[in-house]
Amino acid sequence: MELIFEKSQPGRQATTIPACDVPQKKVSIPATLLRDGVGLPEVAEVDLMRHYTSLSRRNFGVDSGMYPLGSCTMKYNPKVNENAAKLSGFTDIHPYAPEEWTQGNLRMMFELRAYLSEILGMADFTLQPAAGAHGELTGNMVMKKYFEKKGEKRTKMFVPDAAHGTNPASTALSGCEIITVRSNAEGGVDLDHLKELMADDVVGLMLTNPNTVGLFERNIEQVISIVHARGGLCYCDGANTNAFMGVNRPGDLGFDVIQLNLHKSFSTPHGCGGPGSGPVGVAKHLVDFLPYPRVIKTGEKYSFDFDCPDSIGRVKAFYGNFNVMVKAYAYIRSLGAAGLRRASENAVLNANYVMAKLKNHYQVAFDRICMHECVFTGDKQVRESGVHTADIAKRLLDYGYHPPTIYFPSIVSEALMIEPNETESMETLDAFCDTMIKIAGEAKDNPKLLHDAPITTPVSRMDDVKAAREPNICWKC
Repeated sequence: MELIFEKSQPGRQATTIPACDVPQKKVSIPATLLRDGVGLPEVAEVDLMRHYTSLSRRNFGVDSGMYPLGSCTMKYNPKVNENAAKLSGFTDIHPYAPEEWTQGNLRMMFELRAYLSEILGMADFTLQPAAGAHGELTGNMVMKKYFEKKGEKRTKMFVPDAAHGTNPASTALSGCEIITVRSNAEGGVDLDHLKELMADDVVGLMLTNPNTVGLFERNIEQVISIVHARGGLCYCDGANTNAFMGVNRPGDLGFDVIQLNLHKSFSTPHGCGGPGSGPVGVAKHLVDFLPYPRVIKTGEKYSFDFDCPDSIGRVKAFYGNFNVMVKAYAYIRSLGAAGLRRASENAVLNANYVMAKLKNHYQVAFDRICMHECVFTGDKQVRESGVHTADIAKRLLDYGYHPPTIYFPSIVSEALMIEPNETESMETLDAFCDTMIKIAGEAKDNPKLLHDAPITTPVSRMDDVKAAREPNICWKC
């Protein structure tokens, strides 16, 4: 495909500007602002539009096809929620507008907190955090403030080896020492190791549930009991809430804190760095430590409450990513309790359907019922033909699919993680599985084909490390 500069012809332009009807004055542009030898391309409007339309077709997203990234929930989101977020009453209001002008906005935030509290079984939520990892940090800060208020010095945080990668990063940023808890042969927390490590200086346990191998913790009540017995707190990384909405409530299981990803479970965009939203819910004994301001209701009036002496303070400018909240609110109101439960049931059903169809062709990491995602290992292909997981992922590009997550979680060798999510049809899943089965056959019969993949894309296989560490974005080079 030609660069836009290569299509340039002197004198061509996309618009015709009327003749100037006022006296003209020549403006001198400082030499430091001039680009040496590089001007703007000169093309007609039709060529300009066709060029960028052609480029857009090379981009892949959930509106283009299935996006089976595990641990990410890249699902199709109903456009009606986008329309709700575009209402002028939501988009045109200023964050510092008087409360009398923003009663509808405040009501939405107040009710969203109440809905999330009911769905997850928590006493209250803050909507301020901008994303999941930001929510993790907020939850860590709340837990630490709780112990400071009690006069206890606790410095350690447990993070299982099957946790999301952001968990140890958030823990470190909060100032806690990270202690890794091993997984057992079933992919859950090793209870003996947890008991061995548990001590009086432990803040708590950050448990991703379901974890990154797509499994619900079978011994969840025992895990929580072990931590609570020594006065520690239990934190649920609820990024994978779309696996259990309406089925179980973490608060009922005994969790003290949970963070959500509205941009994964509650129908808001995910990817490209944002915008996201990572609300944090807490049990009753931690409510006083949540960020301020909080929306409260007095009679029929909504207002901000800044009188929160034990709060950890503000964690984001203003009140969070407001328009993302609107989409989540619209999603919850649209589906209701029964719809949310059905979404989770479909997510789990789809993942187990994919696992059942592929398990004879790819080795399953943990051969048991999974939740919202299934994890395979490419060890079988490596042993039989020297084909690695990366080769399989690259070959999928030739068939028009975005590859699943690969080489994560780190506790699985040659990991290949697939999350079909709740929005894909059986026909789509069958087509994807058929392609994966075909690639398994190619790996056995023609491994060189996979080593060379992709072969139909505009750019063939790149040096991933070099591209990341030495990016070259000069169009002339």
